[in-house]
Amino acid sequence: MRKKALFVAATGQNVGKTTVCLGIVAGLRKHHANVGYIKPVGQEHIETAEGLSVDKDVLLFKSHFRLKSKEEDMSPVLLPKGFTRDYLDGKIAHRDLEQKIVRAFHKISEENDISVIEGTGHTGVGSIIDLNNAQVAALLGCPILLVASGGLGSSFDELSLNRAQCEQYGVPVAGVILNRVLDNKREMIAEYMGKALKKWNIPLLGCIPYHPFLSTSTMLDFEKLFDVRLLSGFSLGLRHFETIRLVAAPLETYETQIIPNQLIITPASRKEIILATLAKYWEVKLTDPKADLKIGMILTGGEPPSASLIEQMQAADIPMLYVPLSSSMTLQMINTSTTKIRKDDRLKIEEAIRLVEQHVDFHKISVG
Repeated sequence: MRKKALFVAATGQNVGKTTVCLGIVAGLRKHHANVGYIKPVGQEHIETAEGLSVDKDVLLFKSHFRLKSKEEDMSPVLLPKGFTRDYLDGKIAHRDLEQKIVRAFHKISEENDISVIEGTGHTGVGSIIDLNNAQVAALLGCPILLVASGGLGSSFDELSLNRAQCEQYGVPVAGVILNRVLDNKREMIAEYMGKALKKWNIPLLGCIPYHPFLSTSTMLDFEKLFDVRLLSGFSLGLRHFETIRLVAAPLETYETQIIPNQLIITPASRKEIILATLAKYWEVKLTDPKADLKIGMILTGGEPPSASLIEQMQAADIPMLYVPLSSSMTLQMINTSTTKIRKDDRLKIEEAIRLVEQHVDFHKISVG
């Protein structure tokens, strides 16, 4: 008997598809003994300790949910640099790729009662190698669940384009989930998007509210963004910050505005700012040894911090990076970057799962 499976795709980039998939897998596990996960076509991959290249999201799901399936079955096809050119040059056979995906899917299906298949981006991603999400869903005979951004008109336009791609390959759309919906518009959007989707006979499965915490970056994210390494606070790479502050004010002003849970960006040449931060940190510790400012620092500019300053930051265990760019450029790069959920960021994973489970109607989910 054919096992049940659901293909999850987005309507565009950075919509939060992986976040939604985390919640869907967690929610389905409450109703099924064994829930599988597979990402048939991956773009960003990581090499495991055993030397196996695996899509990064596969490692996230396997680690968090302790899935027993083999990584090579969960991540059958990867697109490393140069793959597209090799495919177009005829060095890679399309039939071989299809067979790898089908074999892996059947293996995952045999091991589980129901499987979640995560696509890569919107339904058209992968078209250049004839393996876009709609084509893969058709190949596996699975309906698609579309994750869209939390708006109304523009979101419906994007859904229309993606639905057309599904229709082209005969793939039914099992439902729509809107992600990152503003709280003050959530009831209105849920009502009118539901009405709009009725013309297609597609259910609105949920409206997940926007949660700023899920968009916050950690020091490890900044390491990757700037291709640098922590100089101190090595155990606190997963620290999140409520605010980011670029310090250009005089020392006197800065000292009165040091608050907890803040990432401070300032030139490494401004030693007085760094020392004032250290002084405040130790002041709080002396008052209450269990207290913690939970701050972090990104030092910028052409002059790196001195060895003595680094030693003092290490003694305080404050996470700090040095970025050889201007403070304004550093802040701009942070503001325009997109944060992905890391497999070791349990706080963010658990919050994502809670939001999805709370705002998606699992009874309406129809799988093939």
